[in-house]
Amino acid sequence: MDVSGGRGQPRPGNDESAEHTGPEAPAPGGTGDAPTAPSAPTPADAKDARPEGPTPDAGAPAPESGTPQDTGAAPDHGAPDRGAPAHGRDRAPEHPESPADRPARAPAGRPEHPDHPFAHSGSGKGQAPQRPEERRRGGLLMGRPFGVPVYVAPSWFLVAILITWVFGGQIDRVLPELGAASYLVSLFFAVAFYASVLVHELAHTLAALRFKLPVRRIQLQFFGGVSEIEKEAETPGREFVLAFVGPLLSLVLAGLFYLGLLAVDPSSVPGVLLAGLMVSNLIVAAFNLLPGLPLDGGRMLRAVVWAITGKPMTGTVAAAWVGRALAVCVLIGLPLLTQSGALGSDAVDNVGMDTVLDALLAAILAAIIWTGAGNSLRMARLREHLPELRARTLTRRAVPVESDTPLSEALRRANAAGARALVVVDADGVPVSLVREAAIVGVPEHRRPWVPAGTLAQDITDGMRVSAELAGEELLDALRATPATEYLVVEETGEIYGVLSAADVERAFVKAMARPS
Repeated sequence: MDVSGGRGQPRPGNDESAEHTGPEAPAPGGTGDAPTAPSAPTPADAKDARPEGPTPDAGAPAPESGTPQDTGAAPDHGAPDRGAPAHGRDRAPEHPESPADRPARAPAGRPEHPDHPFAHSGSGKGQAPQRPEERRRGGLLMGRPFGVPVYVAPSWFLVAILITWVFGGQIDRVLPELGAASYLVSLFFAVAFYASVLVHELAHTLAALRFKLPVRRIQLQFFGGVSEIEKEAETPGREFVLAFVGPLLSLVLAGLFYLGLLAVDPSSVPGVLLAGLMVSNLIVAAFNLLPGLPLDGGRMLRAVVWAITGKPMTGTVAAAWVGRALAVCVLIGLPLLTQSGALGSDAVDNVGMDTVLDALLAAILAAIIWTGAGNSLRMARLREHLPELRARTLTRRAVPVESDTPLSEALRRANAAGARALVVVDADGVPVSLVREAAIVGVPEHRRPWVPAGTLAQDITDGMRVSAELAGEELLDALRATPATEYLVVEETGEIYGVLSAADVERAFVKAMARPS
């Protein structure tokens, strides 16, 4: 049995594409600083319509059941079209037979599937993996400290208005001579408070960059901020440091504001501002030190359990469930503490507007913590299954054809060989381009004998050559670096292994996301 297939003879890949088991994986959320998970590849164009035309004949590729077909008329996003169907070429079809045109065989130990047709998965216009955050800006861009973009979410403006209103009333009671200016002072406090939150997040960012962990962005949002770190710390010790530096910086800021307060009159405007910032940073530090995900204290607990058990997944599960228990405690306990006067206010016997606001605040905080804990569990489960995404097992079997081979003949050879991809080779058998699946579907049946396969192909660039050994996040990163619909999979020796479809990777990603740990 021919294992290598000779020069230009692709080694066939896996015939079995993963099933589409659900929608695209949701983006991680919450308020913690936990690493964000890679996302699945997404179709390049969600507006593709099903083709309306003659049904395929016996020699044409049969689409997979239940799979939408793409018109293929528009060029792929991220994959420039190197040629269009030759609608004006009406010459009779030729069937040149060269060594490069002979279909490849399956390597030793891998079964042939001669009955598996050249199929179309998804829309045929899958795109390299994109994280949901890469497709939305996330708010107003404020700057790029240390090269990391900082965004302010629209929800921040609502919180700023709320802080200005509440704190302005308190300043008016302490400094009644300010009058309406007390609300300007309160607005300054709101901005200064979120500046201290930004310092908290920058501490996480600098620690991540120190550990060679890429940070996608920082976002200031409702009830704080989040540093989106793309990868997980390699050791529990680094995880602990990465989580602890945020609350530590908040405590340092509280100390600095306290020292500043000693140098001014506490009943003056600077004194009121410094006292408010000191107390708010103490609250931020204390709240983030609570031992439950997605808070920094939860990540610290995760690191401790990880160090004890040696299993990061065990640490995540423990910290996430503690986080959920914490959410329930916040939901029930915060209104009770406020009403009893344990937090420094007067005890309340009846239900008033303040009690309702306290209950609403507790419900929002509890929902944020509960949701963040659940997202942490889902991301951990995904990272546990990511190594199962292997280029070698997702690769489609391919047959080589020359550029002037009629499309109908190329598809006949692919179906006969049980292949699901076409690689265009030159006279020496060297691969030069990949026939795009979407373009094939866009060619009517009666035109296929007169359309050369090379006119439907995408030139192979360096980024479109993927190692068969790639798996997990490395595979997703490689596909994101060069967006395309198909990739040429090669061995470490440069030998052709097959063709990888971004749509197949998407399906496998969603399937891994849905599978329990």
